[in-house]
Amino acid sequence: MQDLLVAVLIKDFDLAKTRLSPSLDPAQRRELAERCARVVLRATAGDHLRLVVAGSAAAARVAAEFGVEAHVESMPAGQNAAARVAVDRAIRQGIGAIVVISSDLPLLTRRVFATFLAAARRNAGPAAFAAPATGRGGTNALYMSPATALGLHFGDDSLRKFAADAAARGIRFGLHRSRAMALDLDEPSDLERLGVAG
Repeated sequence: MQDLLVAVLIKDFDLAKTRLSPSLDPAQRRELAERCARVVLRATAGDHLRLVVAGSAAAARVAAEFGVEAHVESMPAGQNAAARVAVDRAIRQGIGAIVVISSDLPLLTRRVFATFLAAARRNAGPAAFAAPATGRGGTNALYMSPATALGLHFGDDSLRKFAADAAARGIRFGLHRSRAMALDLDEPSDLERLGVAG
């Protein structure tokens, strides 16, 4: 039986990257969102179950290119609602741990993800392990064992909220600081860090 589900959250490409509108036009933002999704799907391959929670049929088609099952949200309601779909799947299938990861990580590689996963799994459950995002106190990846170890707090200031939730529940909580996992593409300054010209 599999003991880990890796859930990749992929927004509707047409609605993604709106904060980059000062630097990129809609077609460029869509292309960048698709490219990042493929990077993350390649990087998260491994001997574990995977699920894409997709905000559109187009995002689901990208998942299919990598042989990954997709759940297409009928009415996307943000990152926490998408993560809830994945957590519920883990519960139904009796899977002991989950990683919820953003599809907005252009520097992610298999080695980087494997390092994160190995570090996370050294923490015997109940435990949670997070990869912080650059800016706004966000969380780009979250490992939980069991899958219900914490509530879902993705969004601005989520790292502090996850840490506080863990402390309140007596759950071990660790951080994985990685440039490759920290850089998501939400602001024009992120494009500068990546070296993408607008």
